[in-house]
Amino acid sequence: MFVTDDGGVVTSPSDLATASGCELAFLRSLDAKLGRIEAPPHDEDAMLRRAAELGEVHEATILERYRAGGGVVVEIPRPDSRDPVALAEAVARTREAFESGADVVFQATFFDGELLGFADFIVRQPDGSYQVQDSKLARSAKVTALLQLAAYAGQLERIGVRVHPVVSLLLGDGSVSEHALADIAPVYRERRAHLRRIVAERLADPDPVAWGDERYAACGRCAVCEPEVLASRDLVLVAGIRSTTRARLVAAGITTIDQLAASTGPVEGVAESTLRALQLQAALQLRAEEGAPPPFELVDPAPIAAMPAPDTGDIFFDFEGDPLYSEPGEGDETRWGLDYLFGLVEADGTFRAFWAHSLAEERKALEEFCDYLAARRARYPGMHVYHYAAYERTHLLSIAARHGVRENEVDNLMREDVLVDLYPVVRGAVRVGSHSYSLKKIEPIYLDEARTGEVTTAGDSVEEYARYRGLVDAGRDAEAADLLAQIAAYNEDDCHSTLALRDWLLATAAGKGVRPGAATEPTETEVAPFEESPVALALRELAGSPGDPHRGADERALGLASAAVDFYRRERKSFWWGHFARLEQPIDEWADTRDVLVVTYARVAEDWHRETPRQSLRRHLRITGELAPGSTLAPGSDVVLVYAPDGPELGTTSSPGARRWHGSAKILEIDDDGTFVVRELLRKGTEEYDDVPLALTPALPIQTGSLETAIDAWASNLLAARPGFPRDAVTDVLRRTPPRTRSGGGLVQEAEGTSTVDALVASLLDLDSSYLAVQGPPGTGKTYTGAHVIADLVRGGWKIGVVAQSHATVENMLAAVLEAGLDPQLVGKKSRDGDDATYPWRELTSTNQAAFLAEPGGRVLGGTAWVFSNAKHVDRGALDLLVIDEAGQFSLAHTIAVGVSAKNLLLLGDPQQLPQVSQGTHPEPVDGS
Repeated sequence: MFVTDDGGVVTSPSDLATASGCELAFLRSLDAKLGRIEAPPHDEDAMLRRAAELGEVHEATILERYRAGGGVVVEIPRPDSRDPVALAEAVARTREAFESGADVVFQATFFDGELLGFADFIVRQPDGSYQVQDSKLARSAKVTALLQLAAYAGQLERIGVRVHPVVSLLLGDGSVSEHALADIAPVYRERRAHLRRIVAERLADPDPVAWGDERYAACGRCAVCEPEVLASRDLVLVAGIRSTTRARLVAAGITTIDQLAASTGPVEGVAESTLRALQLQAALQLRAEEGAPPPFELVDPAPIAAMPAPDTGDIFFDFEGDPLYSEPGEGDETRWGLDYLFGLVEADGTFRAFWAHSLAEERKALEEFCDYLAARRARYPGMHVYHYAAYERTHLLSIAARHGVRENEVDNLMREDVLVDLYPVVRGAVRVGSHSYSLKKIEPIYLDEARTGEVTTAGDSVEEYARYRGLVDAGRDAEAADLLAQIAAYNEDDCHSTLALRDWLLATAAGKGVRPGAATEPTETEVAPFEESPVALALRELAGSPGDPHRGADERALGLASAAVDFYRRERKSFWWGHFARLEQPIDEWADTRDVLVVTYARVAEDWHRETPRQSLRRHLRITGELAPGSTLAPGSDVVLVYAPDGPELGTTSSPGARRWHGSAKILEIDDDGTFVVRELLRKGTEEYDDVPLALTPALPIQTGSLETAIDAWASNLLAARPGFPRDAVTDVLRRTPPRTRSGGGLVQEAEGTSTVDALVASLLDLDSSYLAVQGPPGTGKTYTGAHVIADLVRGGWKIGVVAQSHATVENMLAAVLEAGLDPQLVGKKSRDGDDATYPWRELTSTNQAAFLAEPGGRVLGGTAWVFSNAKHVDRGALDLLVIDEAGQFSLAHTIAVGVSAKNLLLLGDPQQLPQVSQGTHPEPVDGS
């Protein structure tokens, strides 16, 4: 953003992102450029600076790949934005590049008088249109990045360049995230119009923007907001307060931390327990004095009583990790993140460190750590591993899954409650007069001396570790060793602090007559222990390490097969440990998890009753609350209800202060005012209760037994065929071999006088237990083409299945098949449960799908993965062809599970679409398409 000589304001697509994050910060920056105030402070974040540097490397790598591709790459030198001549020249060169038909334009310059932008990559497509691409170091798409793509697409349209309907983000892990421009452009236009409006308002107002101006959103956290928050005594100062709760308090006239501490009455939309906790938190923070330990109050000793009794074998554990560490993977893939230090202190003060300077060493460190724990548990059966916050628990699970080693051992550590997280104990038992409950902020309470040394924060550790790697690369080994020692000393301090915190908690509770080791219920997992399949282990042994740069396509295929065997078990495990964390961690730690609704008000609309004599008892609840961003809850969605620790006798864990849960609940309606009507079934053996839930959380995992059985059978055949490979379509897909044909030739090409459909039909008829892929972005006719291919083959007597990630996609293809002229009696599908709609094809049931396929002549059966993986519905190899529609969203695990039903596969889709959402971490990318 800059101000022109005539007083106009020129913005950029990145300003949209800035304003989306904090309008106050953006407008203060504008005020400074207008000369009204001094330049506002900026966040100095070494991690962000390093990420930006890595982002430039990522962009340069992509540019080099385009240069090496043999096409014409036009690079537009970035001009001085304030130099009108240089800017006009760059704009002119950009136009010339498109007019000349360049294959790639790098740093295309656009300027329409008020918006200035430099696009990373704009790439010519086979149809002559140009696709906007942006390189992002992130591993997932963000709204602000998509808005930038839409901005560049709009500028292309403005200068008369035909724009491809799909835009792409070239992500840091080597994947490509594609998005329909039609979905993004309306949001971009709305955001840009809003940006124009607030800029115009500031130009019309001679005074700088003031804190608290309700027209403009403020994040409350950035370098611009923080001084204002302190000066105004804003409610943002209160630890644990959510933005929606703050808004309700402000609406009630409570705008400062002082007013909150002094308040007494109820506040509409804020639960009474939440209000009481925030009032106490505010009061304690007001009592805090500079340079003195923060005041605290023991509010509930029960979480401490539920802690295990101290044991001589106890250890105190802390990870150090670098999320920006990267190693090349297979192909264009990049593997990110490294936990470079597993540090621990034993009860006698002995410090042990397990270092990892590569992903291969990370795997080794995990194995050595697990061996150490196994030996220590054998010697001290009552020992526990104490840590602070969820990082250690989640990363032990993800490292084991990432490398595919020691998963059962790590799983058992969780299952047997060996790990004890002191963070939820602190949050449940104690209120501390501090804005933050981080270990560094609360340790003045129980440590007499402040930390010393060069490395004093987690951010310092990461940055110093990056510097350590630079010193090693430069051959400065002595300096590197000194730096590593400082990082180890910081980690050791964290471990000693965790030990001291545990002892302080026990001593504080003892002063109230409370002792640890209270009887607790065992963790209720509702899932069998994770034991890796022998078939998976044997295949992984043959596959070698995914980090081996010399691994070939066949070894990669064996690795994917190995990961697929336990794919659904890993997915379930990830759900359950995330679920248990939600029972144990403070609600504000997981309130923003997708499909979570934190309850602010709930009442019983209909008490326990039966609608028919044989039904389970049920009741209806009316619930309002704060729904997490990105949630997809809708009528018909199953949910888990979470209750207070002293709630009804339902599922829980043995962790201190754990909440209770119930998984038999469904959303019936969502009213216009956002009220959720939820039906809850009474759990068998549980007495009726009046309690209402604290939160709605993600539904329990769906049953995947038939998918697992199908994959197990296929993988066993694969293993039995070694050292060769079986001749089947799924194996060909995993090995990335060209489609195998009966004729021994290639696929039939479209010729003069024939159509794409003709060529595809001829190619499919020539397939020899193999596959064929038809790819293209949205709107290129894949459904039309696929439907006519299916119709032609069915007329020739083929049995064909149509599968996709959703019923709607399958039904869309079946409707297109009927439009292609196929007799509706030859097309069948079982409707989804609860679907009362009438369809033009044959309505099937769970019991007659196999009989439908057995009828003479060609047939088309539609269904989801559960139909085609289940031999009761579709016998193994019964189909001549299985069509996987929207295959870009269909995981490899799903593809293997359904592939056993057919001799051949037809994959229809966009390979750049993001696949289905995966909850788990897997040793190979079998969750991708």
